[in-house]
Amino acid sequence: MNTVLELKPIIELTSEEFYQLCQVNPELPLELSRNGELIIMSPVGGETGNKEADLNFQVSLWNHQTQLGLVFSSSTVFDLPNGGNRSPDVAWITKERWDSLTPRQKQKFPPICPDFIIELRSPSDRLQPLQEKMLEYLDAGLRLGWLINPQDRTVEIYRPQQPTETLSLPVSLSGEDVLPGFTLLLD
Repeated sequence: MNTVLELKPIIELTSEEFYQLCQVNPELPLELSRNGELIIMSPVGGETGNKEADLNFQVSLWNHQTQLGLVFSSSTVFDLPNGGNRSPDVAWITKERWDSLTPRQKQKFPPICPDFIIELRSPSDRLQPLQEKMLEYLDAGLRLGWLINPQDRTVEIYRPQQPTETLSLPVSLSGEDVLPGFTLLLD
């Protein structure tokens, strides 16, 4: 289970201060919610790590074939426009949007919201914080997001200005117009 530290009203970290905090504590996987909560991410077990790697591989393989953007691992923190600093399990950004960033922005925590993300719920994750995280991404400009929940055998699909769609596993997910031609089979 992730550990959440309430920093407000004592301190409010800027994006640059959060970046510096991560640099001096590289052994801690950290996130910062848009509400200023410092989140220490728990490591995942073997099954979840393997599923996460497979998801990243499948998106990367599709991207390698289409050359439409860039894929990022769960170690990448994105400095979201709405104030959060988050790291999804899988992220993808169009090449055009990525190329609009400066070399310095690409080197640090990129100040951009991914176009597409996948969050994979691990056995230690509580569902509600993950759902809130998905809404943070939507509010920051996410075009398509999947919250895969093996415990409840569901996947939640997040799209801008649409209600969350929940499907039961097994299911075939379409990348829609965000990842054209991409299909993910989940069982």
